[in-house]
Amino acid sequence: MKTPFTLIAFTLTFVIAQVVQAQEKLIQTDSLQEVVINSTRIDLPFKENSRTIDIITSKDIKNSATTNVADLLQQVAGVDIRRRGTAGSQADLHIRGGSFDQTLLLIDGIKMDDAQTGHHTMNAALPIEVIERIEIIKGPAARVFGQNAFTGAINIVTKKRIKNTVSTNLETGSFGQLNGSVTVGSELENSNHIIHLGKLTSAGYRNNSDYDNSNYFIKSVFNKNEQAVEMIATFFERKFGAENFYTTNPEWNEYEETQNSLLGFTTTFKQGKLKVSPRVYWKRNQDMFLLKRNEPNFFRNFHINNKIGAEVNASYDSQIGVTGFGVDVSKVYINSNNLGNRNRFMTNLFVEHQFKLFGDKLDVTPGVAITYFSDFKFHAFPGLDVGYRLNEFFKIYGNTGYTYRIPTYTDLFYSDPATLGNANLKPEEALSAEVGGKYISPSFTGSFALFYRDASNLIDYVKENEADRFMATNLRDLYSKGFEANASYNFKVSNLNQSLSVGYTFIEDEAGELDINFSRYSINSLKHHFVSRLSTQITKKINFNVIYKHAERTAGLSYNVWDSSIVVRAKRFEFSITAANIFDADYIETGFVPMPPSNVLFGLRYSFN
Repeated sequence: MKTPFTLIAFTLTFVIAQVVQAQEKLIQTDSLQEVVINSTRIDLPFKENSRTIDIITSKDIKNSATTNVADLLQQVAGVDIRRRGTAGSQADLHIRGGSFDQTLLLIDGIKMDDAQTGHHTMNAALPIEVIERIEIIKGPAARVFGQNAFTGAINIVTKKRIKNTVSTNLETGSFGQLNGSVTVGSELENSNHIIHLGKLTSAGYRNNSDYDNSNYFIKSVFNKNEQAVEMIATFFERKFGAENFYTTNPEWNEYEETQNSLLGFTTTFKQGKLKVSPRVYWKRNQDMFLLKRNEPNFFRNFHINNKIGAEVNASYDSQIGVTGFGVDVSKVYINSNNLGNRNRFMTNLFVEHQFKLFGDKLDVTPGVAITYFSDFKFHAFPGLDVGYRLNEFFKIYGNTGYTYRIPTYTDLFYSDPATLGNANLKPEEALSAEVGGKYISPSFTGSFALFYRDASNLIDYVKENEADRFMATNLRDLYSKGFEANASYNFKVSNLNQSLSVGYTFIEDEAGELDINFSRYSINSLKHHFVSRLSTQITKKINFNVIYKHAERTAGLSYNVWDSSIVVRAKRFEFSITAANIFDADYIETGFVPMPPSNVLFGLRYSFN
């Protein structure tokens, strides 16, 4: 499968590039030209960054034929979202073959890592109505973001303001889906406010796959005419049947309820060449799991996880370049009937400096993160980014760095009749590197990257005898290498906007030898991952989108999925039809959970000032 999809990616990129010059002066887009990656200490325009970063813009979101972040991220090559149902009730986030515990999620730069388990990472994902863009940073990111950015990080950037409008949205469709939401934008003399309320329900597409989800979001900017202070507050609740999420027994009818909330305050001080951005935040996650939905006393897990944090990020522009530095201090508390009552204090110190040489064509950015955990002591993780701009549009780059992940409380202390944690686990570590290039112009964007990761002390659950319990153990070494290429082209036909994008990722994993009889975690990366999207404006009021995804996993499973949507605008109304898995592919993304068959969702949106 590797050869056909590699040829497709390169052929499309080559053909598109031939007509770029003829279109260059005719097309003007705001997708990437003015995007600044500001989730780090050194603010850099997207095209000047010497890392592999994908951007999902607000325009991409509109043309995605999706209704939630989990489905949206599946359209990015190299990002592996393994869902266990619809509407993002539970989905695991993987980048470049890493595990669900090895990718960090951020909301407006606030770290949303969960000390209990990475299964809850996507509980914090926002409604797409309030998202401005999504920044996907691939490769080693520990020296930039700290803990959990083992294989990459994803930063969801929310909208700063919505003009004085009220937007209502109602959707209904297959499996008894009924979704409703209200989004309010308000601009006052000295403040801005965005409020979103949403409810998503479904009877489910198979036994015990129903859900009842609620979303609440508030973002406000106070004192905006002087020293602006930004506040974000979220509360997401999910109640869902978890059929075979963790077992194969069809009679147990597993069930789960989660709550995820965030409250954060951020401001920025600027004095000459110095910029300082302090932030305080509180994050909470609650998880209740029943092994038998109708017998709560049979087996019940209940966990409450709180994280309180404060951080200061700063940058200083001098004659020798830009210095970025910061400190992040936080404490985690967990109260659990299974994991116990525990707490952890964490401190991260960051420093990096960007040198620019040869007329600013060459940039060199060394940096280091020094971390302290009350239960894992000190660690240092250096890294280096290097980039060279060949011309206005094309840049080549490389980066390398050490990265790490400390064990979750589930890895350390979880216990049930089949599983046993291990309090003596060590952090997972890896040395990663990549080289790549990117071409960015008003109408065409293309990129490629070769990457490598040498990981050690990876945690697996193993046992010697079939009757034993699986025990968490540091024993797996994993060598991963791969290649990815992406291209996106915006053009016009009869003065109507058109867009075509393709992406391909190849990953090859080589595991160190294991002298064990039973292992729970088999390597199952997306060995071949191809995604494409065609967005066409049929008339000025009608848009049609088609998305194709091909996946072939290391274990051999291969599947193809097609999604599509059509959007019709009429004054203040917007009608949409979204069709998922339109050719009824039969496939599984993780565990024992078959994904939904063909389904359709009808939507009606109305906005008024």
